Amino acid sequence: MLLKDKKALIFGVANNKSIAYGVADVFKKNGASLAFSYVGESLKKRVEPISQEFGGDFIFDCNVSLDDQIKSAAELVKKEWGQVDILVHSVAFANRDDLQGRFIDTSRAGFNLALDVSAYSLTAICQAFEPLFSKNASVMTMTYYGSQKYITNYNVMGVAKAALEASVRYLAMDLGSKGIRINAISAGPIKTLAASGINGFKTILSTIEEKAPLKRNVDQEDVGKAALFLASDLSSGTTGDILYVDSGYNTIGI
Repeated sequence: MLLKDKKALIFGVANNKSIAYGVADVFKKNGASLAFSYVGESLKKRVEPISQEFGGDFIFDCNVSLDDQIKSAAELVKKEWGQVDILVHSVAFANRDDLQGRFIDTSRAGFNLALDVSAYSLTAICQAFEPLFSKNASVMTMTYYGSQKYITNYNVMGVAKAALEASVRYLAMDLGSKGIRINAISAGPIKTLAASGINGFKTILSTIEEKAPLKRNVDQEDVGKAALFLASDLSSGTTGDILYVDSGYNTIGI
């Protein structure tokens, strides 16, 4: 039970296909107490049964684009738990129109939205929760290889993920003096609600199966196991890093 007596806060569970769901599943099996965020009443109806399934301690409403809601979430978590040992940021969003066609056609509003929700939200959450992080706490976020290389139709989300990964490095320096670690998991493509908005996603999946060293796509459990490593004391010397869980696809050239 690598996470016995640990309190894990999870942002970004949308349904049982979410990457964050797989992370929560592995965390629960390893002894962690869980709490989940949601955004608005429609998502509350999805998250509430997931929290019940995992025996979650509580759920809370938090739109990560609104500082007041992040602040209120931190106040609630402080009241319920006192401190946080693990924080999972699995949040991203871009307009569907910006995930097709040419990147050059991205609107200013679409660019700002994608960067705000998908990248800046990590910094905003760390600001609010920094006083609540326990000694040796672990923060992690979810990224994708489209931050490093061109991926068809990933467009503005690739730019947002690049900003997210850079944020991890800078946050690692700010939080490291307190013993707090922060890392990113770069998961291979998984059939999630978010991925469904990317045109040609099936082609991406088949490409991984054909070319990746392991000749298969990864699943939620693969990512959950990597998250377990980052959440536990096994990764006590790891921070500011990007951990690839993509069947080795990121390592290949021609």
